[in-house]
Amino acid sequence: MPGRYYEEFEVGETIVHDKRRTVSEADNQRFCDLTMNQQPLHLDAAFAADTQFGERVVNGLYTMSLAVGLSIPETTDGTIVANLSYDGVEHPAPVFHGDTLRAESTVTDRRETSDGERGVVTMHVEAYRVEDGADTLVCEFDRTVLAEKRPGEQ
Repeated sequence: MPGRYYEEFEVGETIVHDKRRTVSEADNQRFCDLTMNQQPLHLDAAFAADTQFGERVVNGLYTMSLAVGLSIPETTDGTIVANLSYDGVEHPAPVFHGDTLRAESTVTDRRETSDGERGVVTMHVEAYRVEDGADTLVCEFDRTVLAEKRPGEQ
């Protein structure tokens, strides 16, 4: 189990996640279909060509979901009780088909639950478009989770 128990999160540490994902047109299409989001900016090449972006933009909720997924192996895989909230979501730059994304998480807060049996951990998650030179921030948000304590630590 690669995820971390509550005690293993340190406030201030940044976890750079190893996995990356190149976003395909099919990823965007399936996500829009599954969520019934038929926004033409995401799906209609002719419509999108006449916008400030000049091409279709990947659904922002897919970008956020992908950032969460990329972060799970090194944070909460097998050690989470529940996701409690996603706050302060921002999309400072668009994502296009063919962009490769990576993520990193910075632990911003942690506290035990009132019964002392688990812990609440908040991480600031950032997703970047991988580019030559400086990567571009495309999505950021705070993710708060309810994490298990290490067995025998309660």
